[in-house]
Amino acid sequence: MKNKMLSQSVADSILSMITIEKRFSVGDKLPNEIELSEELNVSRTTLREAVRILVAYNLLEIRRGKGTYVTKKVLEQPQDLEQLSAVKVNAKDLYEMRLIFEPEAAYLAAVRGTDAEIKRILDYGKRIEDEIRNGKDRTEDEHSFHKAIAQATHNEFMNKLMPILYQAISKGVVLSAQSENVINNTIGDHRMIMEFLEQRNAEGAKNAMKIHIMHAIKELNIE
Repeated sequence: MKNKMLSQSVADSILSMITIEKRFSVGDKLPNEIELSEELNVSRTTLREAVRILVAYNLLEIRRGKGTYVTKKVLEQPQDLEQLSAVKVNAKDLYEMRLIFEPEAAYLAAVRGTDAEIKRILDYGKRIEDEIRNGKDRTEDEHSFHKAIAQATHNEFMNKLMPILYQAISKGVVLSAQSENVINNTIGDHRMIMEFLEQRNAEGAKNAMKIHIMHAIKELNIE
């Protein structure tokens, strides 16, 4: 049962790469098994099972000797929330959305997330800290960190909201470049979220996420 849940989660991750992150388009070939399993922190066996799930829904196609490709079927995915995400929203509204959803997402991730999903969150958190310390752009890994938390909730609607939350995260990264306090808070807050998730402390993870977002609202002057 746990393995089945993990393979479904990995299938959701791959689908998010296609429909939300737009990393792959119709006709594109997915990375090879070794690369993709390493990126998703799962075994190749689990990855194969996840791919089989997407093949069963005709979202992916395996071409013998060539690889795995994205089919036209992905274009039939519901577009409503993706269209909503394209609406220009101000930072205050976006951060209010984060405050409503993300603390609860952290709570559910601590309760429902698989060990592989928790590890993925921790790995992204460490990468973000390294990028901050080295002055590198962390936007993509910030998206991945928060998306990984949303996926670990195993709540499909939470995943659908991610394109909207990406806007808030991207705005926050840009604005935080002007504030050393925000950058320092991000490191400390992420560590706190990660520690509670690793301990499977749901209330701790929820409160840490709330503190993280409230820190950003205060320091970025978007109250």
